[in-house]
Amino acid sequence: MVFPSLDVPDDPWQRDLHFMEIALREAAEAGLRGEVPVGAVVVLENRILARESNRCEELKDPTAHAELLAITTACSSLGEGRLVGAEVYATLEPCFMCAGALLHARVARIVFGAFDPKFGACGSLADLPTDKRLNHRCQRHAGVLGEESAGLLKAFFGEKRKKGKKDR
Repeated sequence: MVFPSLDVPDDPWQRDLHFMEIALREAAEAGLRGEVPVGAVVVLENRILARESNRCEELKDPTAHAELLAITTACSSLGEGRLVGAEVYATLEPCFMCAGALLHARVARIVFGAFDPKFGACGSLADLPTDKRLNHRCQRHAGVLGEESAGLLKAFFGEKRKKGKKDR
């Protein structure tokens, strides 16, 4: 299902904020379900093709990251095997698996919020989107609503640690 995107700002920065806020809402919902709070939105020509969040716990699947689920949903809604020209908004820097999948999907741009110093492949540990050795590259923009994205993750893991201490 393609979601119409009404009132998308013309200003590029405001546009990025608009779609990242939607990704943040997806992330917050994931956190409420006990999932690591990461959300992703796939956009093509100002239309939202997919909005997803992590479902690793729910599906008992370590590959059920928000970005991968969003790629699958977006491709299905288009009836295409690639997302040429699409932009992906993710609240957390995509990992190697997700960054690789985004490149295979031929997205034009990756926008993310918080950096992931332990698994990030879009600037932290590697920079797959701009790696000249690969046959596809895309633009990437980091730090859009980064503090808000990081805050969701910190609160989630803080609660997990607190709960873990109570259970001991």
